[in-house]
Amino acid sequence: MTNTDHTITDEEKATIANSFVAALRNNDWENMLNILVPDATWTLPGTSLLSGPANGADAIVKRVQNLKKFGVNFDLKYILIGLNGFTLSLHNTSRREELILDEQVAIVFEISERKISKMATYLSDVEGINRFFVPGIID
Repeated sequence: MTNTDHTITDEEKATIANSFVAALRNNDWENMLNILVPDATWTLPGTSLLSGPANGADAIVKRVQNLKKFGVNFDLKYILIGLNGFTLSLHNTSRREELILDEQVAIVFEISERKISKMATYLSDVEGINRFFVPGIID
């Protein structure tokens, strides 16, 4: 599913990246679905409630919704443009009682058909998400 013909411009990649960030910030799930191919995938490391693959656009939106239910604050640091997609550099934080989530995050996006087809998250503290995203906190 990788865009190997390189016909998408860097400006188009930036537009898709900004659309994803705007949908995330505004809880605009319809627009998020519109920039994902139906069979898009997203992997998240660790053994937490939210870890593993999210297969399909609906599963990706559900994961984002669950991250927000856990109270995660997404601080965008950079949008990095690559040959076949882009990367979001984020600082994610949250707190629940004495438990603190404080992570540097990179989400690598691949684009095909001018939409997001693949996402892979890289974390500075996998054990931190394993402790934070546990069953019984969100419905």
